[in-house]
Amino acid sequence: MATSSAELRSQEPAWRVLVVEDDAALGDYLVSSLMDQGYEVQLATTREQAVLLLSQSKGARMMLLDLGLPPHASTMSEGLALLEAALNLVPGIKVIVLTGQNEDAAALEAVRRGAFDFLVKPASLASIQAALQRARLFNHSEARMTEAGEARLQLTARLWEGPKEAASSAEEQLLRRTLVANGYNIAEVARQLGMAREHVYYYLNKYGLRRPD
Repeated sequence: MATSSAELRSQEPAWRVLVVEDDAALGDYLVSSLMDQGYEVQLATTREQAVLLLSQSKGARMMLLDLGLPPHASTMSEGLALLEAALNLVPGIKVIVLTGQNEDAAALEAVRRGAFDFLVKPASLASIQAALQRARLFNHSEARMTEAGEARLQLTARLWEGPKEAASSAEEQLLRRTLVANGYNIAEVARQLGMAREHVYYYLNKYGLRRPD
């Protein structure tokens, strides 16, 4: 049986999307609509479910995240915690935040913690698709950079902490990204970073990094 162009596209990592939405009707609508556009879509309603899906070897490269998640749906705490967890589990994942809460505060905190884009609910399907298209293009460009031996890091630095702390954050992010990209193969990580394996283990201990269970 022939494979459709949408099915071929959905097999590419850049087309994988995780929708995190606790409103069942809205979640089902987003999943159905995005699948019609050729995306490979997963749905989670809680932070725990999303983390489990992101931990899988073929996890999503993009995420639509409603900041108001149970058990604290009236606040941003669960959504922001998931945003940080997602960036740790899948460095480079493009997180598009959806929220109907305090727009200015939510946007500021989401961007500070590494969100790729921000949409106010109710967001139109066209605006969501446009945000995903931008995210997919970024993922594609970053993949080409990786092939060329380059890595694009995203860093929020607190100015009063000085350059040393900023350098440590960049160091940790680079190590985390390289570990995930190579399936925590220490020998390959050491080769790509141009250091001895003993030095890789040193940084693993320094930043408390380990393979997810």
